[in-house]
This record gives sequence, C-alpha cells and structure tokens, in this order.
Amino acid sequence: MHNLSGRLLQLKNERNLLQKDIATESGIPLRTYQCYEKGQSEPTASTLIALCRYFNVSADYLLGLSDEAEKQ
Repeated sequence: MHNLSGRLLQLKNERNLLQKDIATESGIPLRTYQCYEKGQSEPTASTLIALCRYFNVSADYLLGLSDEAEKQ
C-alpha cells in the first residue's frame, strides 16, 4: 500500500507535472510541497483537500487507504 508521499510522487510522474506547478496551483509553498513528497511532513486537512482537488482524486486514495482513485 502506498503512503501520501508515494501517491504524490506517483501522480506527479504519471501526469508529467513539476513540483512548482503542483504547489502553485494548490496554493502551497513549494518547500512545503517538497516536504510532503519526501515524507518529512504531512498536510493539514485543508491542504489535503486542495491536493485532492488538484489531482481530482479522493482523500482515501491520496492517503493510501484505497487503491480507487475515483472520487465517490
């Protein structure tokens, strides 16, 4: 099962995205997003929601609790 940092890396790579673009579009400082990808910190609930909206996936998927990326 993946964890948050693994899912973020996976989604970024699958979609050929850059960290700076994800951070900017999600309203997150770049360094903060980089820490999420490295597993050095975890997002607040509101930041998690912003990331889910950006990637168009469920929170359960992003957190590694489900392998279903589709939002229900």
